[in-house]
Amino acid sequence: MSRIDKVLYTGRTTTRGGRDGSARSDDGRLDIALTPPGSSHGAGTNPEQLFAAGWSACFIGAMGHAARAAKVALPADVSVAAEVDLGTGEGGYFLQARLMVSLPGLDLAVARQLIDAAHATCPYSKATRGNIDVTITLA
Repeated sequence: MSRIDKVLYTGRTTTRGGRDGSARSDDGRLDIALTPPGSSHGAGTNPEQLFAAGWSACFIGAMGHAARAAKVALPADVSVAAEVDLGTGEGGYFLQARLMVSLPGLDLAVARQLIDAAHATCPYSKATRGNIDVTITLA
């Protein structure tokens, strides 16, 4: 297991009521209702959507870091579409994920290099590596 030498940021939230409750950050910047996945009632989101949003944002940041190191400019319209599945299998509930990366205008080899570097350094990718099935494609 990797150990942190210096904490850069700590996100703090409190969730009440689980998947039918709410989550709020200690600074009040996040204050959302939660609903079960696939639910049509309520105006909330679910943990899988939050995980997908966090991972895709972090992945773009990791690609930006890789691009700066390679002296390449990320396209202004870079995007990562993330899908996080909640499912069941032998042994209970599991997640799996797909990241579809769009780097319009970049040479395919350069784009793949940035994606590979991002997947190697993104904290979300590191946390999931070897734990869930992850597919990353260049869209």
